[in-house]
Amino acid sequence: MIPSKQILALALAFALVLPGASLPASAQAPALPKGVVTGPSIEGISEYTLGNGLRVLLFPDASKPTVTVNLTYQVGSVHENYGQTGMAHLLEHLLFKGTPRHDDISGEMKRRGIAFNATTSLDRTNYFASFPASDETLDWVLKMEADRMLNSRVAKADLDSEMTVVRNELEAGENNPAGVLFQRLRSTAFLWHNYGNSTVGARSDVEGVDIGQLQAFYRTWYRPDNATLVVAGRIDPAVVLRKVQAAFGALKKPAAALPRLYTLEPAQDGEREVTVRRVGDLRLVAAAYHIPARTHADNAALAVLANVLGHTPGGRLHKALVETRIAAGTGAGAEGLADAGLLTAVAVQPRDGDPQKAQDVLLAQLEDLAKHPVTAEEVAQAQQRIANAYELYFTDVNAVGMGLSEFLAAGDWRLLFTSRDAIAKVSAEDVNRVAATYLRPSNRTLGRFVPTEAPDRVEIPAAPAAAGVVAGYTGRAAVEAGEQFDPSPANIESRTERLVLGDGLKVALLPKRTRGGTVVVNGVFHFGDESSLRGRDVASSLTGAMLMRGSRGLDRVGIDRRLEELQTQGSVGGNLQAATLSLQSRRQQLPEALALMASLLREPAFPESEFEQLRLQIVTSLEASRQEPGSIAGRALSRHFDPWPAGHPLHALDLDESLAAVRALRREDLVAFHRDFYGTADGEIAIVGDFDPAAVKRQLHELFAGWRSSHPYASIATAYTAVAPLDQRLAAPDKPNAVLLARHNLALRVTDADYPALVVANRVFGGGALKSRLGDRIRQKEGLSYGVSSGISADDSRTGKDDSGSFSIQAIAAPQNVDKVEAAVREELARLVAEGITAEELRDAVSGLLTEREQGRGNDGTVSGMLQDQLFFGRTMAFTAGLDDKYRALTLDQVNAAIRRHLKPEQLTVIAAGDFAAGEKPAQ
Repeated sequence: MIPSKQILALALAFALVLPGASLPASAQAPALPKGVVTGPSIEGISEYTLGNGLRVLLFPDASKPTVTVNLTYQVGSVHENYGQTGMAHLLEHLLFKGTPRHDDISGEMKRRGIAFNATTSLDRTNYFASFPASDETLDWVLKMEADRMLNSRVAKADLDSEMTVVRNELEAGENNPAGVLFQRLRSTAFLWHNYGNSTVGARSDVEGVDIGQLQAFYRTWYRPDNATLVVAGRIDPAVVLRKVQAAFGALKKPAAALPRLYTLEPAQDGEREVTVRRVGDLRLVAAAYHIPARTHADNAALAVLANVLGHTPGGRLHKALVETRIAAGTGAGAEGLADAGLLTAVAVQPRDGDPQKAQDVLLAQLEDLAKHPVTAEEVAQAQQRIANAYELYFTDVNAVGMGLSEFLAAGDWRLLFTSRDAIAKVSAEDVNRVAATYLRPSNRTLGRFVPTEAPDRVEIPAAPAAAGVVAGYTGRAAVEAGEQFDPSPANIESRTERLVLGDGLKVALLPKRTRGGTVVVNGVFHFGDESSLRGRDVASSLTGAMLMRGSRGLDRVGIDRRLEELQTQGSVGGNLQAATLSLQSRRQQLPEALALMASLLREPAFPESEFEQLRLQIVTSLEASRQEPGSIAGRALSRHFDPWPAGHPLHALDLDESLAAVRALRREDLVAFHRDFYGTADGEIAIVGDFDPAAVKRQLHELFAGWRSSHPYASIATAYTAVAPLDQRLAAPDKPNAVLLARHNLALRVTDADYPALVVANRVFGGGALKSRLGDRIRQKEGLSYGVSSGISADDSRTGKDDSGSFSIQAIAAPQNVDKVEAAVREELARLVAEGITAEELRDAVSGLLTEREQGRGNDGTVSGMLQDQLFFGRTMAFTAGLDDKYRALTLDQVNAAIRRHLKPEQLTVIAAGDFAAGEKPAQ
């Protein structure tokens, strides 16, 4: 399903997201099954076509112990007709409802521990699954995907329940003022092309969808010759091709040709404007300009232009609007779609900002580039950032397998590589030319009609066919592959070296050969105790947030550029009792990257201008949350369960207290907190990947072992507290989506005997909106909520005494449905306690959980985090293996006894926030 998006975060950091390779010369092409035709092979990715037209892309990489299967259909919201908006997305939901042969697709995936989902966008729909390499699981996934390609039920009963789920998803999106603005911007920019429609669809279309039309839409577009199957990871191409042929080869290619779309958006003939007036605490101004499709030569220059404009912190919009404190955040992005799309720029302000000034400065930056042309240096910096993103992306085969969907949607998977190469060749002259061509008032969506004797229209040139752009393309050398690593706890432990530097810095080193020579570092450094931290909790969080905004010798832009030069993604930060370090780099760059991180931790400059920017952004974000149901309910729940008195470092502040505390802070408070608390001599560092252990040990000792905090670390004790139940409704006017939160406390530690049983019980009860007891009833059966889940939290400490755990439930729903959701939650929880779970549920939950844990250990970042955590608690991978063994050994009596001991329906607090005064929606 379409993942929820934090539009505010998008607006504050509008990053250009680049999805991320020919077979090595020594690789042997696999023997082809009968009827399979080979296609191009680029940088490790090879194409094949079955006799029925299904395209298959194989991307083998033995160094990753996982497999990703991604099936992309060339159908999205752009293919919908009048009255059918949202149909592609609704159909995506219904394909999880099953076939005659696969009755419970979500349940089967969960039982096998497969991470799965699906997304719908403008030009395509994709279904993906990721799992530890397993022939049995791969067989099942391929056969299931082949089955639901043609045999999904798409039944009226499923539509009736899922329609309300999708409507709730639509309502959730309508809660966000920024999200609504961006959609209105698109619908105003496009008069005729379906790119102007929301992927989720119009409410009336979703509510009134005809099952016959939906079934016809399914039969029209879901067919092998309209699909591309990507299989990436630890695979044998010859074996996979045989499996694919066995699963998909018998599917018939329909005799009817695929419908052809021919609508083109005409040249815009004047400024347009749209104003959205809704409840909220943000001001936004955005401008959108029509630009060519991805295959047009100008698209690469426009991608660079968007990066020059929208990058934080070095971009022009950030400098002109954020550094001057006109806006709290800015961003820009250029689309690369199958048809002509948009370049969009945005500025976000607090509610008391000057909107006219923000608009004037934003448009001046966009439309007056001729007065201040983009320089060659700016272009080179943008190209380096984009190239670094591509290079890092190519080190993750599974991510590439997923990202290929976007380029397939644009016309051909090889556009991934031709786009990369085209961006690398862009010049400053190219960027300034496309800026002058497309960033004109008459091509801008702000929208008013002005009579003129000399119309100024921007004709968007036709883009060539993708086949012509990629014809003859051979690509670059494939990324160097790593070793085939066994992610079992025993092997991880045998390959890991643990040591102590100085008298308190614990280190875990796991060297191995990785794809692209990547290496991951996680570090946590501890300080402070309850007494010394009183009254300094807010200063602690802002101190951590300022560390990446300037150090001695490097300003924020300089830090950003240095990381790009080192081809490193890295950050340092801090919280109440710890400083943190994380980075992903490469073998050659690791020493310099570590030195940079150490200097950022030890020598922050706390620039006054950056402090004021940060404070404005935090105040803006807090104010923006004032009317949001999730924030309202979350704050109320936190206060209700807060056991700490005012002044305690862990005391929960309400919104106004938080605002007052942030506004009262001064730069000097942050300088003092860093001086009084920061140090790196007491902590943990875990490194996993391609590095020289001996050199790393020496460097870690030099950089981190000698810097001691003035306030030694002592954990703040936490303990279970009984909290009286509460049932409360809170008003969130003009918000069509409500949020329900529920909780009761548990006396529970990670090391308790009942902890594994409760984890498994929770997985059965609410461990997923698509497959769990809550999901089955509230989403799948009754269609009341797009998202419902539950969680178990257990305390953990080095003393083994802390036991502040909790059991929680979260759901969203239309306000008029919240009472029904709460009733269902309470009924299902009472049934869980009274009846327990079944033997089948136990088997499936344990199987899926163990598979997910195995898959997690296939990710170097996850392993690095595990090793750091184990260093802190004095554990090894034996603890991880032991927990796996406890899950395997669980009996039904153990799980059900733990449920009865710990879960107390009568103690459940339920708080919901929404527009409950609005009442029922009128019938459509």
